[in-house]
Amino acid sequence: ETVERVFHSVRPKGDYRQSLDLLATAREISPKAVTKSGMMVGLGEEWDEIVQTMKDLRSVDCDLLTIGQYLRPSAKHYPLAKFYTPQEFEELRKEGEHLGFRHVASGPLVRSSYHAEEQFAAARWLFKQRLLGRFDGRVHSVGSRMG
Repeated sequence: ETVERVFHSVRPKGDYRQSLDLLATAREISPKAVTKSGMMVGLGEEWDEIVQTMKDLRSVDCDLLTIGQYLRPSAKHYPLAKFYTPQEFEELRKEGEHLGFRHVASGPLVRSSYHAEEQFAAARWLFKQRLLGRFDGRVHSVGSRMG
């Protein structure tokens, strides 16, 4: 996934709003389930668009987020616009936690399965808290600073 403005260019058959609707529907069907999304950066987006995408994900109560650097696989693929620094990824992680994501993995080499055991542990803890009716809405795990 990526920010709304460049979404269609990167995923011509995809739909930004449909992706958000899918997460919202998952939450409606199973309110205690844990939802996750991932986004790639470096495709020409602006910082405020990244933050807005995170806000959009939180608006449908997405719990877990991965943010990674887009790396152009070949000359046929969408061009790379920017390499983000590790410090910028750390700022995105902090912003995600500030917005209420329960776990954020953010770094140049982060992919959707990055440190899956940490994401699974965060999801398992959150699901258990929701089942027990004890979830208070606060962030309880920190995202990865590696990448």
